[in-house]
Amino acid sequence: MDRASGIPGPRRRRIATWSAATALALSVAGLAATPASAADVNNVKNAGYEAGLANWTCTAGSGTTVSSPVHSGSAALKATPAGQDNAQCTQSVAVKPNSTYTLSAWVQGGYSYLGVTGTGTTDVSTWTPDTSSWKQLSTTFTTGAATTSVTVYTHGWYGQAAYYADDVSVYGPDGGGGGDPAPTVPSAPGGLSVSGTTSSSVSLSWSAVSGATGYNVYRDGTKVTAVTGTSATVTGLSASTSYSFQVTATNSAGESAKSSTVTGTTTATGGGGGGGGTLPKHAVTGYWQNFNNGATVQKLSDVPAAYDIIAVAFADATGTPGAVSFNLDSAGLGGYTVDQFKADIKAKQAAGKKVVVSIGGQNGTVSINDATSAANFANSVWSLMQTYGFDGVDIDLENGLNATYMTQALRSLSSKAGSSLVITMAPQTIDMQSTSNSYFQTALNIKDILTVVNMQYYNSGSMLGCDGKVYSQGSVDFLTALACIQLQGGLSPSQVGLGVPASTSGAGSGYVSPTVVNNALDCLAKGTGCGSFKPAKTYPDLRGAMTWSTNWDASSGNAWSNAVGAHVHAMP
Repeated sequence: MDRASGIPGPRRRRIATWSAATALALSVAGLAATPASAADVNNVKNAGYEAGLANWTCTAGSGTTVSSPVHSGSAALKATPAGQDNAQCTQSVAVKPNSTYTLSAWVQGGYSYLGVTGTGTTDVSTWTPDTSSWKQLSTTFTTGAATTSVTVYTHGWYGQAAYYADDVSVYGPDGGGGGDPAPTVPSAPGGLSVSGTTSSSVSLSWSAVSGATGYNVYRDGTKVTAVTGTSATVTGLSASTSYSFQVTATNSAGESAKSSTVTGTTTATGGGGGGGGTLPKHAVTGYWQNFNNGATVQKLSDVPAAYDIIAVAFADATGTPGAVSFNLDSAGLGGYTVDQFKADIKAKQAAGKKVVVSIGGQNGTVSINDATSAANFANSVWSLMQTYGFDGVDIDLENGLNATYMTQALRSLSSKAGSSLVITMAPQTIDMQSTSNSYFQTALNIKDILTVVNMQYYNSGSMLGCDGKVYSQGSVDFLTALACIQLQGGLSPSQVGLGVPASTSGAGSGYVSPTVVNNALDCLAKGTGCGSFKPAKTYPDLRGAMTWSTNWDASSGNAWSNAVGAHVHAMP
């Protein structure tokens, strides 16, 4: 994977681009809110900004109130960072000593932060990158023995767009300062829909409900899970089976009526090519960055459900020929711990996803060129799979590979891991121009255990298509005519995916819009949406698409996965 410009190399990538305050924000992001008791109140005054900026103070005149967009009521805060000002708005909130409170707010727009200081114990904060719709931030804090007030704040980020905030709350024991009324039972959620399926799971999403602090998910009338966000994945289902789902909204006042019912049907059991265990017929792969290069920093738990295979980038070479190791960049990822990382892998797998460790990248130096290094590679990857729980390996060696010994290494790994092993590959366009190329040879050599080849259709320049004509990157023809080489060269359609950048920042060149990606998928699978090149036959079993990276996708509001993910999963 080319990590230059938008995607830096393995050493340059570790340059810190966030402040210590941001690292703190990251370290506590995602803490779940605890339900309030019946006697709890919202201690924030003017929580919905219905009285303008009364009780709020914003730095450098950065804040104002607007009538649109609002999360509820008729007003919301709009705060605009400028220069060295991050548009911080604060309120002093009365609290009781030795008490636990839930801090939450709804935000939209640019980078948004929510936090509290002066707790007398541990000050906490949470954040989200830019979002085009309302999103709830939530965390908890405990006051010290002498704490009678805390300072609640929101702020944006330097040089980023304005953020909006609404319905700020500090729920807990009444601090004596008054506040907004206690919550009422929320209304039933709307917009419930099926966002994805596998042979054992159904993913759901719905619209946020004002005043809700959580949601219950029902399958065939029985509650199966509770979540704080507006999406959930129900697992442990049978293949090729239809289920009905409903959702309710909850808060300390009670539970809403159930939403309208939707039906989700699981896919048939099947794997990719010869390997990969259970995967949907059409799948989306995303690379997750184990480093901070200016894209949105993520935990694995932040990766959207649209991604079926997550490639963790990257493993590191060691002093032993062929062997690799993996080192989580905890500092660069805001304090993300190894235990959290392992738990997130298990959670993704429970949701029907696959998580693999990627070997290589633009500056990868792993070399497998003899029997010893092949054995070292297989043994070390197997060790990482056992240590972290990875489902398999992604081969992204961009400095050449030896087909004989890479084949040997991957077959050795397969003998250890069994039929559930996921093997993905991400060659450059030059690597797949001919079946005589070592990368193409390797893919064909392991066809019976290979899951998918997601060639990188970017940072390439012009290449030959299967019709012998020259095509330039950045077009639907470039995607279809080059994919045709793999399809005609011996790979199964289910082993071919289209690898593209998630945004213009994700690659030096070759970015195409999600619409172009979807047109290329339709052209190859159905014969529609083609450009000047149209394949001689269609490939309805085409596996899907890949992107670099989930982080760059998040930096663009997940525009890529929302569009391409939905399209891939809707393919027949």
